[in-house]
Amino acid sequence: MQADRDVCIQAGNCVMVAGEVFDQDDDGIVTVLVDSDGGAVQTAEVPGDQLAVVEEAVKLCPSQALRLVE
Repeated sequence: MQADRDVCIQAGNCVMVAGEVFDQDDDGIVTVLVDSDGGAVQTAEVPGDQLAVVEEAVKLCPSQALRLVE
């Protein structure tokens, strides 16, 4: 999964549906809480038990800052 912090518009939908995977920094920009590599585009492997909520967060992201990658 990738979260592009430069594309994020601070809507917070990801945090509402997948709060164990995503958070927002002090500026409201998405951050990944699970084993992220950091940087402007944060990449992390989605824990199996969180896949459904992460998929929902990807769908709900209005700026398309989130995406699933293999």
